[in-house]
Amino acid sequence: MVKDEILVNWEQLQSFTKKVFIQVGMSPENASIQSEVLVWANLRGVDSHGVQRIPGYVQSARKGAMNPTPKIEIIKETPAVLFIQADRSFGPIVTKFAMDQVIEKAKRIGIGWGLIQNLTHQGALGYYALMAAQKGLAGIAIVCSPPNMAPFGAKSAGLHNSPIAIAVPAQNHPPVILDMATSVAAGGKLSVAIDKRVSIPKDWALDEKGNPTTDPKKARTLQPFGGPKGSGLAFMFECLTSIMANNPLVVPTLQDEKLIHNQNSIVAAIDISIFSELDSFEKNVNSLITELKDLPKAEGHDEIFSPGEPEDRTFNYRIENGIPLPPGTVKKLRDTSKMFDIELPSGL
Repeated sequence: MVKDEILVNWEQLQSFTKKVFIQVGMSPENASIQSEVLVWANLRGVDSHGVQRIPGYVQSARKGAMNPTPKIEIIKETPAVLFIQADRSFGPIVTKFAMDQVIEKAKRIGIGWGLIQNLTHQGALGYYALMAAQKGLAGIAIVCSPPNMAPFGAKSAGLHNSPIAIAVPAQNHPPVILDMATSVAAGGKLSVAIDKRVSIPKDWALDEKGNPTTDPKKARTLQPFGGPKGSGLAFMFECLTSIMANNPLVVPTLQDEKLIHNQNSIVAAIDISIFSELDSFEKNVNSLITELKDLPKAEGHDEIFSPGEPEDRTFNYRIENGIPLPPGTVKKLRDTSKMFDIELPSGL
């Protein structure tokens, strides 16, 4: 734990979060989904996508930027493909719905591909890819929002730091999950740094003048990982999500609060057994993990991790010991508690 952090029981935190979103206007069922996705991120140590976002969501809902009671509509559908209009839904609500749909399609014909238009922040994408992996399928999720990242060679935002998550099942091992943004660091990590009152690495972000900064409060534009590689991936993800959905987000002005929170997303599921026996696939993934771990270790490294393995360990630890919340996040939750007259989890 970092100094001044407070440990909170995850179940109490999830119950508190559910009550907040019911007060925002969600049905109890949807509030359960929303709270589960946020706290799941905290449990895995992905605090950038956890409960520190609650006040921002509440404010966005009050401004009409995020819709707690959306009319989610399937616009087009084939045996393999699904196109959904989300009506500015909170991301977890429509994305879980979409992933459930494509999982069923994959079970029937081998693959399911869903494109979601006009949703809002989804939380950690790994949650949705994991849904497929837990069913013995391969899962993919991608999202794109308005620009917040500088393309390689630029000093201002022109692309979104579009994240991608991929998950597959493994034998005698939790599902393997890659969940990454195309920026050096996810945007939410800037908020976490502010909450922790710490500086950020110089390669994370640019200030308003396009210069690298270590002050998270001055950060305005994220930087792509790997220079042209992260930038190129973000460009193509924009093509596959927002442009494919006929809802491009690079061109519109960012002055409109509703545009700032607009997103488009892909979810997909693939039936592994179409290509390989599932048991054989899982065994081979497990062997890959083992073989990589047995490689000689580079200087400064005691262990070689598979994608998502550090988060799995954090999850197991925090389930047993609680979720550490930094001072800034604690203040956010206390303010939210007063706003809605909801009892805080023990210790807060």
